[in-house]
Amino acid sequence: MKMPLDELRAREGMAALLAALGAEAGEVRPIGGYVRDTLLDLHPSDIDLATTHRPEDAAERIRAAGFKVVPTGMAHGTVTAVLPSGPVEVTTLRRDVETDGRHAVVAFTDDWQADAARRDFTINALSADPRDGQVHDYFGGETDLLAGRVRFIGDALCRIAEDHLRILRFFRFHARFGQGAPSAPDLDACAARANDLMALSRERIAQELIKLLALADPAPTVAIMRARGIFTPILPEIGDQGVARLAALVSREAGAGDPIRRLAALLPMDAAVADKVGARLKLSNAQRKRLIAATGPAAGDARALLYRIGAVSARDRLLLAGDAAGLAEIEGWDAPRLPIGGGALVAMGLLAGPQVAAALAAVERRWIEEGFPDRERAQALADEEVARLLG
Repeated sequence: MKMPLDELRAREGMAALLAALGAEAGEVRPIGGYVRDTLLDLHPSDIDLATTHRPEDAAERIRAAGFKVVPTGMAHGTVTAVLPSGPVEVTTLRRDVETDGRHAVVAFTDDWQADAARRDFTINALSADPRDGQVHDYFGGETDLLAGRVRFIGDALCRIAEDHLRILRFFRFHARFGQGAPSAPDLDACAARANDLMALSRERIAQELIKLLALADPAPTVAIMRARGIFTPILPEIGDQGVARLAALVSREAGAGDPIRRLAALLPMDAAVADKVGARLKLSNAQRKRLIAATGPAAGDARALLYRIGAVSARDRLLLAGDAAGLAEIEGWDAPRLPIGGGALVAMGLLAGPQVAAALAAVERRWIEEGFPDRERAQALADEEVARLLG
């Protein structure tokens, strides 16, 4: 099999970079996801290169070609070449010396097959000759790619022991590239070692989960993960009801779904639970706030909901509830501002402070209930509230 080279050659600066790294001598190749996605005509945005040159030598060659070099991870053999067409990671061929499930100690090598052997799945171990596109496949990755099969390289249990995150990556790659049921031996290995996920940082788990939930249709894969106990050690809050809610949400979303909304679908509709999960996964403040808002009740007027919690969170709740009428009601609608402020109430005789705050809240509540009427009606509501308080 050969990889098309048109996209690679069209990248400004790529020809010079490949030449500097010894493409004519077979010393550099595109590798991994770039080769995989190009073979599937998925138009990859990023490109990784592997080279036989040590990182210091690679950096020197890149600079000599006129490109800026960023020492991204010299200890692990990676530098980044900054091309006019974008950054390109260049990594020296490696082999693992020591692994502990989270980190690896590597040694540099000039053996392409040894470098491929340390990768996770066969479809990610492909490399290609930049001269003619010839694909180098040491573990049957081409066959697996065409068959829609995600398979660990070698013994699955050993690969998981090297890096526990590979359990979650297995399911993410199956959701993206898999056809039919997952590979049974690999699935069994992931289920057997699910407790290993507890050794990972919450940030790494969250990043992988969000990537999974952002895919076109993660629901079938999430159902398998739930059934095989993958979530039990890291997200025990996810139950069968949540899996069913996710499937329903995916079916009613127009286009790509939002991963935070989909995470909310997986959880019980309980803001306290959502807050706990957001904290455990160390989501950003904005993500955590949105997760909490999404799990509240969606009952009532859709425009009132939007006014109270904002357009994004209102859409989250209505999508989760399957409220098509509510979604249509808020489509293109901008929430107005209450035409009466606290200053106007003070001018009408109320005391600044708690009395004004309570009166303003009462006016706002009635204004929302009446469907956001104009300033004249809002003033009438304020008059009635002030009269009640004064008298």
